[in-house]
Amino acid sequence: MKIAIASGKGGTGKTFISTNLFNTLRKSGKMVSLVDCDAEEPNDREFITGEFQRSFDVMQKIPVIDENKCTYCGKCQEYCTYNAIFFVGEQRVIRVLEDYCHGCGACSVACEYGAITEKDDLLGTVAIYAISSNSSLIEARMKVGVHSPVSTIKEAIKIADDAEISLLDSPPGTSCPFIQTVSGADYVVLVTEPTPFGLSDLKQSVDTLKSMGKKCGVIVNRAGLGNDEVYQYLEQEKIPLLMSVPFDKSIAMTYSKGKLISDESVEWEQKFNQLFNNILIQNGNSSN
Repeated sequence: MKIAIASGKGGTGKTFISTNLFNTLRKSGKMVSLVDCDAEEPNDREFITGEFQRSFDVMQKIPVIDENKCTYCGKCQEYCTYNAIFFVGEQRVIRVLEDYCHGCGACSVACEYGAITEKDDLLGTVAIYAISSNSSLIEARMKVGVHSPVSTIKEAIKIADDAEISLLDSPPGTSCPFIQTVSGADYVVLVTEPTPFGLSDLKQSVDTLKSMGKKCGVIVNRAGLGNDEVYQYLEQEKIPLLMSVPFDKSIAMTYSKGKLISDESVEWEQKFNQLFNNILIQNGNSSN
C-alpha cells in the first residue's frame, strides 16, 4: 500500500505527520518505507536517523550536436517540445539549451544525418538508509540548478515498491512534483491548517486529486488556530477528517528539537496508530 502525505502549501506539517506515522508503524512491526519526495529540500533525516546503505545517481541523456555533420535543416528544433534547441538557420547557429532539455530523445529521431549523439547529465541522487530490520528511509535529492525534481522523485518511489507500506512525503503545492508523487498512491492524506490560506490551498489539492480519481482524507494541523471554515468545507465535500493536531507549544518544542512526538508520548503513538487504521477504513481495507 502506498500512502502519500501532501498539501497545497509548505509548512502545514507534512513532515511531522510522515515521520511520526512511519515511526509508529515501524515500532508496531510493519514492513514500512518512508520516501522523502521533497527532492528540492529533503528533511526527513533531521528526525529519523539510520545506517547508510547505498546511493545512486539519477541521470538523463542530453543531445550533443556535431556541427561538422549538421546540415542545419532545423528538424531537431521542430521535434523539440521543450524549446531546448536554439537554431538560426540563416546564420548556421545551433545550440542545445541543456537546462531546458528533458532527455526525451526526439531530436535524435529527427536527425537523418547522424549529427546528434548523447551524453549523460546528472539530475540528482537517491540514498537508502536502514532504520531497523523492517524499515527504511529513501531520500530523493535533486542536483542544485536542475529545474525539475520529477525524475529523481520517480526513481526514489520505485525503490520502495517492495515494501508492505510505503509512505510518500510529498513536495508542497500541486505542480508536477506533487503529481508525480501522488500518481502512484493508493490513498492521499492532505495536511492543512484552519486558516484562509490553508483552506485555499486545500481546495486546489482536492480539485487536483479529483481530476486524478484519487481517494483522500484530511488532517487538520494546528487545530484551534483560525476559524471553522475548513471543517465546513470537509463536511460539504464529504471528505473524511482523519485526525486533528492541536495548536500546542509542547508539540512545537518537540519538533523544533528534531524529536518525534510518537517517541515522547504513548498517547500520540496511539493516535498515529489510529490514523493508520482510519486510512485503511477509508481506503476500503480492514484494520489489522
